[in-house]
Amino acid sequence: MSNHSADDVFDGRAFAAALPLAPGVYRMLDRDGNVLYVGKARALRNRVGSYFNATPKVARIMAMLAQVARIEVTVTHSEADALLLENQLIKSLKPRYNVMLRDDKSYPYILLTKEDWPRLAYHRGPRSIPGRYFGPYPSATAVRETLNLMHKLFKLRSCEDSVFYNRSRPCLQYQIGRCTAPCVGLINAQDYAESVRRASLFLEGRSRELTDELTASMQVASDALAFEEAARLRDLIAGIRKTQARQTMDGRSSDLDVLAVAMQGAAACVMLLAFRDGRNFGTRSFFPKTNGIDSAEDVLAAFVSQYYAEQPPPGEIVLSCDIPERELIEQALSEHAHRKVVLKFNVRGERAAHLDLVQRNAQLSLATELASSSAQRARAEALRDLLKLGDVPARIECFDISHTMGEATVASCVVFDAQGAVRKQYRRYNITGIEPGDDYAAMHQALQRRFRPVVEGDPDAVLPDVLLIDGGAGQVAQARDVLTDAGITGIALVGVAKGPERKPGAETLLLPDGREVQPGAASPALQLVQQVRDEAHRFAITGHRGKRQKTRNTSRLEDITGIGPRRRSALLKHFGGLQGLKAAGVDEIARVEGINRALAQRLWDSLHGLEQITTDTPAAH
Repeated sequence: MSNHSADDVFDGRAFAAALPLAPGVYRMLDRDGNVLYVGKARALRNRVGSYFNATPKVARIMAMLAQVARIEVTVTHSEADALLLENQLIKSLKPRYNVMLRDDKSYPYILLTKEDWPRLAYHRGPRSIPGRYFGPYPSATAVRETLNLMHKLFKLRSCEDSVFYNRSRPCLQYQIGRCTAPCVGLINAQDYAESVRRASLFLEGRSRELTDELTASMQVASDALAFEEAARLRDLIAGIRKTQARQTMDGRSSDLDVLAVAMQGAAACVMLLAFRDGRNFGTRSFFPKTNGIDSAEDVLAAFVSQYYAEQPPPGEIVLSCDIPERELIEQALSEHAHRKVVLKFNVRGERAAHLDLVQRNAQLSLATELASSSAQRARAEALRDLLKLGDVPARIECFDISHTMGEATVASCVVFDAQGAVRKQYRRYNITGIEPGDDYAAMHQALQRRFRPVVEGDPDAVLPDVLLIDGGAGQVAQARDVLTDAGITGIALVGVAKGPERKPGAETLLLPDGREVQPGAASPALQLVQQVRDEAHRFAITGHRGKRQKTRNTSRLEDITGIGPRRRSALLKHFGGLQGLKAAGVDEIARVEGINRALAQRLWDSLHGLEQITTDTPAAH
């Protein structure tokens, strides 16, 4: 169903009003017939109409709606059907404004070929060979370990067809008990097909079902006095159960995927940790094209829907955050898999530990991806274009101020070049002599100290091409004054002001020509600015916390009579810091060299606010 003419001005409100209150899928197209966006709806009239009401929209949606010339809809029987159709259309049409799960053919699979005598083999690349593909696996090692186990248990052939059809006697695999030699007819087609079926059950993670079936078959063989067959089945069951016992979670066999998403601006990484039948298949990272979407929940929802439309889902999927329409996606995945699939996002125990690990790996993978030379170059070129520079900036510096209610103020300066962070050239400045909490004065002092070597004519002094200031117009004015007083020109000075609610991607950049722009989360230039700004913030916070803690540790102990520099150092070293010392008892403190029990008692009382003992008590030496 569509509106009548792509040449007319599209009236989205009138079009939506004519739609039914039925579930379905809608496709937004431009005047050239290119699909801009594919979405699903519980009620088409309400969902499509929501795009054309008076409610404010984000810039990405407004840009998309400005291009819409036609909308097509397909009514479905249920919301679950709409979800499945949406996934199929996103994959086939690749709409510009959808989150896109990019295919990556570099991951290895296990291939069970579709032929008279199926072969079980390692496969990487396009899935053009007829058969079933199990995976993807995180590494070639994981595939080979699984194949090694499969050949031990089920004894399927691994040889190429050119070898298989030209054998006259069994090969070494048969001699070592890893193949049943179908090449020379040592197993009949029916028995071999049964081994193939059982291997498929195992690879699907249905080991419990398989062992129950094998146990019943063993009993039948035993009752029929077919003891050799019963023994063979017994050994097969033992092998499967040994694998289960070696690699179980929470004391039981589990099929489980753990998914975490990490985002920086509109760049995203989804990390998957897979367990099948309790076996850890390792992690795999995905970098979906978000097309400006900066919500982790939306990115993860799109990933779950699209990924499991292609791959059989496990019974349980643990998520790093709740996702929109989780119940609907659960229902669709359950119908697709013909069994119950549960999505969880608030977990405890071992699953929480797995989720924490996957989350940290997702953040690391995203940082690595963003730091790659090609990505860094693309963002630097985008920043050049945004700032209207003559060339790609070779050196970017960013300043940030950190303090707590004016205490222990620290300024940080981080440096990036064309390859990324240059950590050896990072600098921190301890700010002194200003009113507590005066960020303007702190910024002024830090920049004066940074550019003093230039003013003094130091031949080794270098200047940045771009100077980022984390702050608004006030901080930028301080930077401009310092540069003017120093007679320094040729530096692109850019302020980075946080957006509403400090939401990443909504930052306003104060440009050298006086413009204020909001490039948006999808802007590669802003992504580079965010990366440098976040690193400056991290470096400042780290320095500030260290300075504050050192000050507190030192001052608390210096106030106690009888604790000089040597004893203070011995105490902090022995207990690993002030918190460890506060947690210790009097007897434990007295074991530190140079501390007698009276002094230990006075120290303990002072740290716990119980200073009843007079300060003129003689200290032991």
